[in-house]
Amino acid sequence: MTCRYIIAAMLLSVAATVQAQQEYVTDTLTRNYTKQTMNAIGVGTAQMLDTYLSHEKYSGLEVRFINQNERRTVGNRWSRMLQSVATIDYGKSRSGDGSMIDALYNFGYARHYSWHWMADRLQLQVGGMAQAYVGVGYSLRNQNNPVQMHLGINIAPSAILSWHTHLWKRPFMLRYQVETPLIGVMFAPNYGQSYYEIFNRGNYEHNVVVTHPFNAFSIRQLVSADVSWGRHTLRLGFQLDIKQAEVNNIKQHNYAGAIMVGMIRHFQLSDIIPR
Repeated sequence: MTCRYIIAAMLLSVAATVQAQQEYVTDTLTRNYTKQTMNAIGVGTAQMLDTYLSHEKYSGLEVRFINQNERRTVGNRWSRMLQSVATIDYGKSRSGDGSMIDALYNFGYARHYSWHWMADRLQLQVGGMAQAYVGVGYSLRNQNNPVQMHLGINIAPSAILSWHTHLWKRPFMLRYQVETPLIGVMFAPNYGQSYYEIFNRGNYEHNVVVTHPFNAFSIRQLVSADVSWGRHTLRLGFQLDIKQAEVNNIKQHNYAGAIMVGMIRHFQLSDIIPR
């Protein structure tokens, strides 16, 4: 019963992040702001390990999608960003006789404070991001316990460093973005504990675990180059995403790297509300 209450609280936290997104959209319609929306798709490789499902490492293909909405009020150094990252991985074991699918959706709400140097050509944004994630790992080989659930929330320091210049007489920007979870909670069964025991029989065994860099070090980095024309920008980049956890006698990791291609659309207040 205790486990159910805790999981319900985690789901309410996810719902709260969705509510924050709705409030964010409403707020952008009532203030003088600039906004940019990016949609990017990436393809790369991933290595997966989850000892709850198998002690084997699985390597294969990853496809990921990123959506970012960043808004800044004119004359204010603070900016807000909504970020959604969805990934799906498919990998095979080293022997080739086993397969695993891993899918994850991560939503983040961030606030950054910015500093500018060299006539605004160099910009540093530093702040924090609240993240909520949900997903599933599925072993195509297992008969018992073939599924592992991913569910958690965390707080992550976040930073963006960008360099603005011109290339071929067009605005050009080099950008580096990083976030790494500092503290959070995640759901995790114990080794050998079935989901039937947890949810149907109520055998709770510390299945909601506090996470920190010493038991779940993770980091996501994106290096990109942007070329702009008009209110559109082409973004080419590479994202390195490292997710790890060692809790309840279970080891998990997902090491992924993907080449990203995306488009950015820039908005002004007058695009939505006539002046």
